Amino acid sequence: MSGDKVSIEISKDLYEKAKKFIEENGGFKSVEELVEFLLEEAIAAETGEGVAISPEDEEKVKERLRSLGYL
Repeated sequence: MSGDKVSIEISKDLYEKAKKFIEENGGFKSVEELVEFLLEEAIAAETGEGVAISPEDEEKVKERLRSLGYL
């Protein structure tokens, strides 16, 4: 996940839920990182296209899966 960045707006309530999710579950450094990851996943799922993932991002996914007990 790299490149130029732009700003988006979400409700404060949703931001707080995402922040709490990160605090309780880990795996992401910020709400922005979580949102970017989820958007990429949703777009890839809808379009059937794989998203090229960096080794760093792949490790984050693995850490998240481990924390959930899948690995």
